[in-house]
Amino acid sequence: MSGEAVVPCRSMTIPYSRLRLGALALALLGMSLPTHAQTCQSASDLEPEQRSTIEAIAKHYFDMVAAGDSAGLQKASIPAVATNFAGIEASVKDNQPVFSQAQVSVRSVYALTAEGSEPLSRAEFLCGVFGANGQTTNSVVFVLQNLPPGKYAVAILDAKASQDARTLTLVLQQSAAEWKLAGFYARITQINGHDSAWFAQRAREFKAKGQNRNAWFYFHEAIALAAPADFVSTLVTDKLYDEVQSVPPADLPVGGGTLDLSAAGAARKVTAMFAVAVGNDFDLVVKYDAADISDTYHTFQTNVAVIKAVVARFPEFRDGFDGVVARAVEPSGRDYGAMLPMKEIK
Repeated sequence: MSGEAVVPCRSMTIPYSRLRLGALALALLGMSLPTHAQTCQSASDLEPEQRSTIEAIAKHYFDMVAAGDSAGLQKASIPAVATNFAGIEASVKDNQPVFSQAQVSVRSVYALTAEGSEPLSRAEFLCGVFGANGQTTNSVVFVLQNLPPGKYAVAILDAKASQDARTLTLVLQQSAAEWKLAGFYARITQINGHDSAWFAQRAREFKAKGQNRNAWFYFHEAIALAAPADFVSTLVTDKLYDEVQSVPPADLPVGGGTLDLSAAGAARKVTAMFAVAVGNDFDLVVKYDAADISDTYHTFQTNVAVIKAVVARFPEFRDGFDGVVARAVEPSGRDYGAMLPMKEIK
């Protein structure tokens, strides 16, 4: 979605593949710990000096983003991040105008320990207090992929400007006496003034009207706005994930499926649909296979035809989106896009 950092490090998860903590996982807590244990300390568990140190480092890195100091952040990063820094550099550039005007506060910090001698393919950290049914308002779960053993910290910061609200989630790795940058996630928390709770309520309204496709996209947007990063799961995101399972769009190209569509006098294979925030608009993106996009005039006309065919096939999208973007994608991966506001789609 718009505003989310591209993170060239080890902690990414599959978009919208949300974390769940059920009775089985809770039962495991009562058993002996595995050889390679993962432990988490929430802010309230930390010594005041340790908590203050992590908060101060996180604010310092935020200030570097606010100043547009990508070079400084790169020098402060672990080698795996510093050598693959383009995504973070782009995110710094995108977020610097807002962060430079924002009031920042530290929402929470966590200290993580990953034991063992080899990288953990799936390191799961259970932080805070859990209940009989899983997460509570005082818990959070982090799942980090291919994580080397070591000591880490996660800091979640809230940045509020006059017309914008965002979060910055930093993963830090302890190296000797320093906390190095190991992950960087910047996200918007509102679209046109609407937060996660608003999108969730709209999703429920769409579901009540039988518009399950719109509900699907709105529930997922509610999850994305509520979670500071894709590797973070909370009680709120778990409940929303449960709700989205009640509106699975079997006829849409989500979860690896495709959609056959007739447009511009030929069959088109739609490979992906997802929602995206563009400024104050909430648009639907449609990707489809194209043999060649070099003739941009012809490709534009085909894009327009695909947009119209999608809305004709699923008229409920008129109620859910401000516009539709079609992107023709070559086998090489190159693509060419066109956008139509919903009011112009006849």
